[in-house]
Amino acid sequence: MTDVIGQFFDGLQARDDGRLPPPVSGTIRFNLTVPDGGIRSWSVRYHDGHAVLERDPEQVDCTIDTSEETFQALIEGRENSISLLLRNGVSVRGDLPLFLTFRRLLPLHADSTGATSRARPVAEPVGARPATAKPVSILYGNMFMVSDRRGDIEPVPSAPFGLFFYDTRFLSHWRLTVDGQRMNTLSIDDLQYFESRFFQVPGEPTHYVDATISVFRHRWIGDAFTEQIAVFNHREEPVRLSLRIDAGADFAEVLEVKDGYHTEREIEVTAEPDALRFRYERGTYFRETILSSSVPARIDPGGLTFELALDAHDTWCTDLTVKTFVRGAGNRDLRESLRSYAERPKPEVHRELDEWVARAPKLICDHEPLREAYQQSVVDLAALRYKGVNFRDMLPAAGMPWFMTFFGRDSLISCLQALPFLPATTVPALAIMALAQGTREDPFRAEQPGKIPQESRYAEAALFNEVSHAADFSAADTTPLFIVLLDEYERWTGDTALVRDMEFQARAALDWIDRHADLVGTGYVWYGPRPTRTGLLNQSWKCSPGAVSFHDGREATFPQATCEIQGYVYDARLRGARLARTCWGDHAFADRLEQQAAELRDRFNRDFWIADRGYYAHALQADGSPVDALTSNIGHLLWSGIAEPTKARSVVRHLMSPQLFGGWGIRTLATGARRFNPVGYHTGSVWPFDNSLIAWGLWRYGYREEAARVAGAVLEASQYFGARLPECFAGYDRSLTKYPVPYSAAGSPHATSAGATLLFLRVLLGLDPYDGDLIIDPAVPEGMGHMELHDIPGRWGLLDALGRGRRDLARPRRRTRRPGDPLRAAL
Repeated sequence: MTDVIGQFFDGLQARDDGRLPPPVSGTIRFNLTVPDGGIRSWSVRYHDGHAVLERDPEQVDCTIDTSEETFQALIEGRENSISLLLRNGVSVRGDLPLFLTFRRLLPLHADSTGATSRARPVAEPVGARPATAKPVSILYGNMFMVSDRRGDIEPVPSAPFGLFFYDTRFLSHWRLTVDGQRMNTLSIDDLQYFESRFFQVPGEPTHYVDATISVFRHRWIGDAFTEQIAVFNHREEPVRLSLRIDAGADFAEVLEVKDGYHTEREIEVTAEPDALRFRYERGTYFRETILSSSVPARIDPGGLTFELALDAHDTWCTDLTVKTFVRGAGNRDLRESLRSYAERPKPEVHRELDEWVARAPKLICDHEPLREAYQQSVVDLAALRYKGVNFRDMLPAAGMPWFMTFFGRDSLISCLQALPFLPATTVPALAIMALAQGTREDPFRAEQPGKIPQESRYAEAALFNEVSHAADFSAADTTPLFIVLLDEYERWTGDTALVRDMEFQARAALDWIDRHADLVGTGYVWYGPRPTRTGLLNQSWKCSPGAVSFHDGREATFPQATCEIQGYVYDARLRGARLARTCWGDHAFADRLEQQAAELRDRFNRDFWIADRGYYAHALQADGSPVDALTSNIGHLLWSGIAEPTKARSVVRHLMSPQLFGGWGIRTLATGARRFNPVGYHTGSVWPFDNSLIAWGLWRYGYREEAARVAGAVLEASQYFGARLPECFAGYDRSLTKYPVPYSAAGSPHATSAGATLLFLRVLLGLDPYDGDLIIDPAVPEGMGHMELHDIPGRWGLLDALGRGRRDLARPRRRTRRPGDPLRAAL
């Protein structure tokens, strides 16, 4: 075993050529425990794109403690860095990104399929989620709590009730009673996304008897969950009460809850004099929930009891604190061992939100749905940020409740949408994707060198490699979208330093498209079924089973190449060419990318166009046959610019036809298709983000009236969701319903839906950076009235934009792409 590891380190310098990003620097030490209990140490210094072994470094920036057996499994590809870290298979102290960068020095081939897995229990999935009153949720980072309207938590199949952290439920039971009576909620005050208040009385509501006892519950989330309970005696005499908090933890994974599965776990419960502890342990994997009170309580394994004696008009109060513990180095909480960790008390969370809102441009407008949706979206984008274990800055999460973690596609798109308003969100998103970029060929995770990941989760099954979610690459579109975002960020901000720092990763991403993505050899990006038992079949944004189908309902076969991904690749190559020419000084590379883009566009418009239908195929099968369903994906072809202008008019006609446009937005699948279902996740519902990209594409091709119509329809729908657009909603025709019908399992808040509002505003005001300046070319429909957007940030400093509603939204010019300038306006 030692020889294998020694050979690995001895050959390190021979393998590092071209595999390390030059900006990375620092020293990492590996302390490996040998079978007899001794320790062998190796130190590696990163400098100027190379890795150098050092015997006695003066300074160590990151220390890794693990066994030789575990380290050998890592270098042989049987283990994954993130999985090991989060189940405490390795202990990391210091600068974690140095450890993640070390992945680039590992051997190319890997297979981390279930190296330490146990058999997962077989369970029947529970059916559709039962109808319940709207839950109450609070969140901060990737910790969130969802309760019923009493403020209580009781497990409901397929419903996300509980306190969740690191994709794990740390509280599955939380119920308040007074003298054995449940609470009746009089009102709920959603103060901020991280705190809420409940005003309650014990017992069932009555219209005839005034309550003499009332309860105030104020809860918030920071680094822990805190609930302040106050009991008020409104009587003119003393009263004795017994207040009880029932608590429990099942440590279920968030995806188990989502899918209605139940895994039996042995939970150890310890009632101590000053705390109630719930523990779950599996090997080195250790999770604990710690419940305590600011005043003495009688603690038993089922909860806390308080015996109250209140004088007339007296008040009693306690603060209940629930801490989550994830064991890391030295039996400390994992977060405390990493430089990225910093405690955030409640005042700090308030300050963060205030600063975030203050940085966003100020909108003044007559159109109430837009004004309210904009304000809500800015706050939601603040809420949907979290600090992962693997990075210092706040990262964008995808959405509540199922996706409060890193999702490559959602993060990239929400950053694109928010760029004109909150550009600071983009830097950490790009940085974490560059850090987590694929370095090995691991079929279990669909990982390949240069590929940008899609998902990273911290739950038990992922950490034991039973599923690939700890670092999953099941997306064929994240890699070109990474290049698109990097270029769009530079166009807005002028931050060429970041682009130069990420040249290594950007070139690797473009190289992935050339070397790995064309499974069939026809010049397109294809994806096929995974050769393992885990991972998504469909690796486009419509990832659910059956989402890629023919008009007659037949499912498309694999491998398949969806149309919008080819557009993203076209866009990425043109944008990559611009970066190569203006930032990297590589004109030959720029010329090659432009030539590839031009060839792709010609080939695409030949192969994907269905002449007798007048629209592009949703996808191609490996034999070249087109998947002929009419879908919203064709709108993305306008956004990317791959559609020929002569074909664009027909595409627009189909997008705005009653088959796709139902009055509340453009549906994912046309009504005439066999699989159309207005409450189908990707087969008939309306997705706000999808519509925002389509509106952007319509605007770029000069269809300003249609762009405004799409934006206005979705913004009007937002009124019926409390100004917060959900992940998606049902695709019923507006003539059938006076309001948009919710999709029961939709996430809310959701990052790309919050971002959709911002992108709609950009389209309406016609904002576009060009040659260092900001083009402002508004096309506001008459019904929206007047709008002003103040302090738009960019390389120009801060600018204001003004738009006024007009009846005639003529098409003064068409916006198309020319090689070398992805966003040049052509008269």
